[in-house]
Amino acid sequence: MDLCSPRGPLSEQLLRALHSEPGTLGVPPAPSGDPLAGDDFQLSLYLCYQLHYRSFNDVDDRWEWSPELLAIRQSLEERFENALRAHVTVGRRSKDRKARDVASELQRLIDEDPWPSLSSYLETHGTPEEFREFVVHRSIYHLQEADPHTWAIPRLEGPAKAALVMIQADEYGNGRYDRMHSTLFESVMRAFDLHTGYGAYVDHVPGTTLATVNLMSLFGLNRRLRGALVGHLAAFEMTSVGPNGRYGNALRGFGYGPEATGFYDEHVTADETHGLIASQDLAAAFASQEPSRAADILFGAAALLFIEGRFTERLLTDWTSGRSSLTRPLIHAFA
Repeated sequence: MDLCSPRGPLSEQLLRALHSEPGTLGVPPAPSGDPLAGDDFQLSLYLCYQLHYRSFNDVDDRWEWSPELLAIRQSLEERFENALRAHVTVGRRSKDRKARDVASELQRLIDEDPWPSLSSYLETHGTPEEFREFVVHRSIYHLQEADPHTWAIPRLEGPAKAALVMIQADEYGNGRYDRMHSTLFESVMRAFDLHTGYGAYVDHVPGTTLATVNLMSLFGLNRRLRGALVGHLAAFEMTSVGPNGRYGNALRGFGYGPEATGFYDEHVTADETHGLIASQDLAAAFASQEPSRAADILFGAAALLFIEGRFTERLLTDWTSGRSSLTRPLIHAFA
């Protein structure tokens, strides 16, 4: 993965530093923009997080544990989490903290989700060009699919751990590279003549898109937020079947075949089971094991719905206004 272009003062400083050996960063400038959606803020956090995944080409691996860079990451995380909690209040009420209610509360959150449906738009009103942009946005997550949630495996125990491993094994193709969900998504990208390189389109997506993947890393890389990570995954799986079915239908309506629809069709099949496992065997079981984390589970689920809602709103606003949802034309992807 190549280093991307800066979006503001902080990401510019971080990118300059990552081009050199680990050392003194100096006083970091304040990131510009909204902590939930600002391009400079979210890109800076994304740069910090990616050092814990596949990192970047020609970047010294020692940056991962640079005390000064970790301090910047912690400061960004604190602002990101505080902004989330200011908007997402689920989990504060006493009834939300009852472990036995977690599964039903998760379903209630999903049923009452007020945000518009991106999949419904693409199925009924979308164009192939808009779907291509959607694939670019989702490539930031789907090419590393499952990795953020895997951080929870060593942090759980008992039935909840077993349930998580069952879900993740499917995500990684049960040991078959060609069946890994990230590999299946590459086929979608090739159908749209897109570059399949990991992180190839970071420069093309706004902060609202980066926030969708940063949210998972925030929960995954902080042990204290393991309950939120469980809730995030549970809501992700519980809301997967319908949308992926509609995405597949949209592609078939555009004339695309199995090479493009396979990723979405696989999720319709797998996630029907995953949703139940994630709700009962993972989330409810974890809440039973650690009742004090029940509110965190609901917060994680609600945070997913909120951040995904903001992401959807941004795309639909751009498309219905006749604008591209990307930050630069796709022609630059191959320059």
